[in-house]
Amino acid sequence: MNITNDIKYIGVDDHNIDLFEGQYDVPNGMAYNSYVITDEKIAVFDTVDAHFGDKWLENLDGALGGKSPDYLIVQHMEPDHSANIKVFAEKFPEAKIVASKQAFVMMKQFFGSDFADRQIVVGEGSTLELGRHTLKFIVAPMVHWPEVIMTYDNTDKALFSADAFGKFGARDTDEDWACEARRYYFGIVGKYGAQVQAVLKKAAALDIQKILPLHGPILTENLAYHIDLYKTWSSYGVESEGVVIAYTSVYGHTKEAAEILAKKLEGKGCPKVSVTDLARDDMAEAVEDAFRYGKLVLATTTYNMDVFPFMREFIEHLTERNYQNRTLAIIENGSWSPNAAKVIKGIFENSKNITFLDTVTIKSALTDENTEQLEALANALV
Repeated sequence: MNITNDIKYIGVDDHNIDLFEGQYDVPNGMAYNSYVITDEKIAVFDTVDAHFGDKWLENLDGALGGKSPDYLIVQHMEPDHSANIKVFAEKFPEAKIVASKQAFVMMKQFFGSDFADRQIVVGEGSTLELGRHTLKFIVAPMVHWPEVIMTYDNTDKALFSADAFGKFGARDTDEDWACEARRYYFGIVGKYGAQVQAVLKKAAALDIQKILPLHGPILTENLAYHIDLYKTWSSYGVESEGVVIAYTSVYGHTKEAAEILAKKLEGKGCPKVSVTDLARDDMAEAVEDAFRYGKLVLATTTYNMDVFPFMREFIEHLTERNYQNRTLAIIENGSWSPNAAKVIKGIFENSKNITFLDTVTIKSALTDENTEQLEALANALV
């Protein structure tokens, strides 16, 4: 597929995968993107997952039209993008391999060779002349691995953005970009907001008219919308007004409280109420919603003087990703010694700018007093 006169897409769609990175449900598959710039010199950007090496080479041969590439630019060493480096090196023995110093260390680990006789090591501000196209390299450590580089093409004003601006889902899937890009971002990159902010500052100095990520669609329209979302996500800002109610329930009483609160919030005009059963619903979507909206209610039972396991897992997903700048409320349940609120507040003790509302404590089953407390909590949340 032609992106510009000189840039071609040679990636593949994967509809066989069930879990990305062994944990994220991807019902619409994944795209492993790869690109070629054809100029006086020919540069290939990244490879694809090992399962699609033959298809990728077929796409590459079609794009080359009988020519040989001069460079393989390795922006990210995660195996869904790097698995075919050795295959490429063997097929095109004259081609140079362009990557960061850390990436060559990882090549040695993955392939037993760092291709020492073919290395071009690049860092911040390094350039590579192809002819009409000059490539400028931008280091992007921990977005989301330490070796990552991005590449800016000054001729077609294109940013090859590695995993940034990627999303779940194959490219032949028609779906909203933001939803699956958000779940992808907070699941995989969310911990590294400061590093993303640093790269965005570098990108702000460039005239970017196209973003070519390693997953998902090529972005050519309304780039300010996509970039602004990344600014919000990476600064842990609130994207949308609303309340997330995440609950775990053993015998249904805590679930009942969560559902009563949701109805009260909706009745008071809350713009969005998202209710999720952490034992049954997609945990990654729950994490996504917790970062999207500004207010979160955690409703859970006391379990072994701790919190129910799915709730602990959910909270640890949040704190691991630097959850901050949010309003939280707790609904705890315990038949003889309610302790969930104390444990939850302890888990969040190192989180920044967390405001806790009054806790609602249920002892076994809901009482009239609990219902009044839920009414007060709904008022506080709206």
